[in-house]
Amino acid sequence: MKATQYYAVLMAGGVGSRFWPVSTQGFPKQFHDMLGTGQSLLQKTFSRLARFIPENQIYILTNERYTDLVLQQLPGIEADQVVPEPAMRNTAPCILYAALKIRKLNPEALMLVAPSDHWIEDEAAFEKDVLACFEQCSTSNSLCTLGITPTFPNTGFGYIEYDPSARDTPGLKRVMQFREKPDYQTAKGFLEQGNFLWNAGIFAWSASAIVEAFRTYQPEQYSLLAVGEGVMNTPEEEAFIKSEYPKAENISIDYAVMEQSDAVFVLPAGFDWNDLGTWGSLYDKLPKREDGNAVVQGRVLTRESAGNMVRLPEGKIAVLEGLDNYIIVDQGDVLLVMPRDREQEIKQWVSRVGDTFGDTYI
Repeated sequence: MKATQYYAVLMAGGVGSRFWPVSTQGFPKQFHDMLGTGQSLLQKTFSRLARFIPENQIYILTNERYTDLVLQQLPGIEADQVVPEPAMRNTAPCILYAALKIRKLNPEALMLVAPSDHWIEDEAAFEKDVLACFEQCSTSNSLCTLGITPTFPNTGFGYIEYDPSARDTPGLKRVMQFREKPDYQTAKGFLEQGNFLWNAGIFAWSASAIVEAFRTYQPEQYSLLAVGEGVMNTPEEEAFIKSEYPKAENISIDYAVMEQSDAVFVLPAGFDWNDLGTWGSLYDKLPKREDGNAVVQGRVLTRESAGNMVRLPEGKIAVLEGLDNYIIVDQGDVLLVMPRDREQEIKQWVSRVGDTFGDTYI
């Protein structure tokens, strides 16, 4: 395989409302430096992929309202590497759209599809795993995904059940089924059974294989967008997409294709991973002070306070006394103070703030 065959599609269109008030509709979390590394999550992910995929073959799928943000944060890319969605339609339609564009450019293309906002520290291990999937996809119509070995019975992730007895390809496991987010007892049973992985939403396939999978399992979606393949990567593409894309069904790639295909393989990932989906997950990955608090920005003095996730404006001082296991975020005109174990309620508060004070704050 040659690197010229490698393409990547970064999914960067979400709002990330569980990271409110930092992540908002106007400036979502993928454009923020959530880890205090000096790079936004999008920039960090792009640089990780650019280790082994040509930079001009990395595409950013995003909502059209974020096109300028993408180009500001990735000034080295061309404007046509940004693939703007005129409407939010989940992951299946946008993946088909990108695959049609890439297949037209290179019929031999191998595609990686990955979220733009995950934390992966061991970039060499990530590269090794992706290339192993590309190797499988280069000689077959396989649809591959990377699964994460679970470390505890997490109820917030979907799971992938694989056949432990299958010996199709070294390292890769044949997928039996995808499982929805379970309750605690079910998740505990998954771990005890031993052949379940967390679904990380990272996929690899050839552009031709995924387009043909849509033709087989989603014929209406395929017919809607494939008719425009001739105008992909031309000035006429924008008008076609603005007209037809909003008609696409709102459906995820898991439901649309992966759960139906019998050619799906999973590779247990060899790298540490965190989806950085909540303030709690960010707390888990940040270095802790001696008092057990994680501080991204600002300056904090504490007494009898531990386990807090704190983010403040640069230079701001906060004093915490008698406060344990809280999320404290001061962003613009909004101050959030919430127990860490109730962080799933943040999305409810986003809606309530919007209804009460207007969309300016969400």
